[in-house]
Amino acid sequence: MERIAAVIDQINTTTAHVLRWLALFMVLVQFAIVLGRYIFGVNSIAVQESVLYLHATLFMLGAGYTLLVDKHVRVDVFYAKATPQTRRRIDVFGHLFLLLPSMLALLYWSWPSVRNAWAIFEGPLSVGGIKGVFLLKTLIPLFCILVILQSVSSLVRLLFGKTT
Repeated sequence: MERIAAVIDQINTTTAHVLRWLALFMVLVQFAIVLGRYIFGVNSIAVQESVLYLHATLFMLGAGYTLLVDKHVRVDVFYAKATPQTRRRIDVFGHLFLLLPSMLALLYWSWPSVRNAWAIFEGPLSVGGIKGVFLLKTLIPLFCILVILQSVSSLVRLLFGKTT
């Protein structure tokens, strides 16, 4: 079981190592947009939308890694002062009854939209935009899958081994 958890952790870690370069690229593109617009008087809707695509990719695909390193949002009312055993119980409950069901529901309910977007190769939101909204929508199931996998990894460790 630990091997499965380690493989899942590696998937999200590798994804995060690739995504960190997107953050730098996103900043550089935004800088180029500002320079182009205010210094050279040049503007491109597609380039502006590329920042949206990069931002969405960074956050959607980085969510699994965020869960891995325990930097996700947590309502800390009871958790902070709880014993390690109580924290473990809260974590198991959260994964089994909150996180996994919500990710599975999101995956299920978003799939028809993603499938339809691919069927028509859904185009840009704006005239002159990126012709790849279907790619943007694909981030939703990928997000769900990466978070589900990381949740399974965390559950394996919570129930059968060391904690994450």
